[in-house]
Amino acid sequence: MVWWSASSARALIGDGRLSRVWDVAAVHRLIAGGHRDDPVAVWSTRFGLPIPAPIEERQARPGGPDLFAGLADEDTTLSPGQPLPARTGSPEWLRDGGNRELWGRAALDTALWQADVLDDRCGGLSCATSESGAAMLCVELEEHGLPIDRPTLEGLIAQAAGPRPTDDRHAAEIRRGRDAVVWQHLPGGGSIDLRNPLAVRDMLRRSGINVEDTRAWHLEPYRAGSPLVDALLDWRKAERIATTYGWHWLDRFVGPDDRLRGEWDASDGGAGRMTAGSGLHSLPAPLRPGVAAAAGHVLVRADLGQIEPRVLAVVSRDPALAEATRADDLYAEIATDLSVDRPTAKIAMLAAMYGQTSGTAGQVLGRLEHTYPVAMAYLRDAALRGERGESVMTYGGRLVPVSVGPDDTSARARGRGRFTRNAVVQGAAAEFFKAWALTVRAAIAPLGGEIVLCLHDELLVHTPAAQADSTMQAVETALQDAARRWSEGAPVRFVADTGIFQRWSEAKE
Repeated sequence: MVWWSASSARALIGDGRLSRVWDVAAVHRLIAGGHRDDPVAVWSTRFGLPIPAPIEERQARPGGPDLFAGLADEDTTLSPGQPLPARTGSPEWLRDGGNRELWGRAALDTALWQADVLDDRCGGLSCATSESGAAMLCVELEEHGLPIDRPTLEGLIAQAAGPRPTDDRHAAEIRRGRDAVVWQHLPGGGSIDLRNPLAVRDMLRRSGINVEDTRAWHLEPYRAGSPLVDALLDWRKAERIATTYGWHWLDRFVGPDDRLRGEWDASDGGAGRMTAGSGLHSLPAPLRPGVAAAAGHVLVRADLGQIEPRVLAVVSRDPALAEATRADDLYAEIATDLSVDRPTAKIAMLAAMYGQTSGTAGQVLGRLEHTYPVAMAYLRDAALRGERGESVMTYGGRLVPVSVGPDDTSARARGRGRFTRNAVVQGAAAEFFKAWALTVRAAIAPLGGEIVLCLHDELLVHTPAAQADSTMQAVETALQDAARRWSEGAPVRFVADTGIFQRWSEAKE
């Protein structure tokens, strides 16, 4: 089935029976890179036309809307090679049956053109299938929601942020109470604005702690010896919950069915990762016990292990690195190959993918070049392309554009190189994750399971308790099936930490 975008086809996605679709908007992001995937951008790219700014942006410009905008909107003829009229595809325009047929044929024609582009670019369409499926999965994630144990979550919020305020005055009292826990450690007493970084830095200096800024990692070394710093760091965690994940957040995003819902995006525009709003991707650890399976169900959680170097082994086709992936603990195997300890091996491998050349990583870089020359050459080529201002392409054919400004410097060129070096790995990892998630989706459907969270390299599945073992086995089997297809049979092993839990926090303990 072909459609312009999953968001416009929600009625077709609702029953979960669709398995293979072509999402024109999702594939456009793959081909063109960036965030724009509206029909105007897709149509303009299809016919090599300049892409106009979004209509909302044009209407918001100084001076008001373009005087000719209304006239342009009246012309709704789909003419290949000509700009797409602004109202084309709108609900009002689609009320006409003839327009709906034109719109459907235009989607099919665009999909065929996209298939030709990708076939020439990377010799296959598997990534387009994964991107399209991921867009459909995002709609399902919005519908399913993340199961919440409301009483537990309310208790955790109250523990961190205080009781539910009855009015603004009560909220101010609760806020002062949280602040007072820190104020009690101030030399000479008194109070300061803990939400003002400059005031906090001055407070710390008066206490004998001199720091350039008040970021947590600069303060953490002082925690053990300073009750003030200890209280301040704890206050920050509570404050974040109170202001970002407090009672207003609970009331807004957790529905009467005890499901946390937010908007999902199948591609963040850079590496192409799936992202979500409403706190789904950044839920603080203290609140995770509130994520729990509904009665008669369990959570099956699977987290990919050491995914970046394993993906690097696939995309670079480095035989030595591929051989190392046979180990459950890849970093331990790399450490043996490099004759260093495991922490050093991990830092060095990650640094190679992020372009860090100083410190411990820099000292081991030469050994990496000697041991895994094909993989290191792949990363080096991606970095050089970025430094020259050239776009790079991921394993699945995603365009990752870079921009060079008029005031370009060598430092900025190096920064682009670090970005593109990492993008080819992170982008491929995102592509593999989507292929895995969709394979899991198909495998657990007969068991009554549903994916309720995709978090970076982690999947969370909600499934009937009676099907717990079968679901976990399906998730693990899906990993190997997806790896074989995505890597085109490359001798690279992928692993995941998989388990059955009642609460999400149990997997993190």
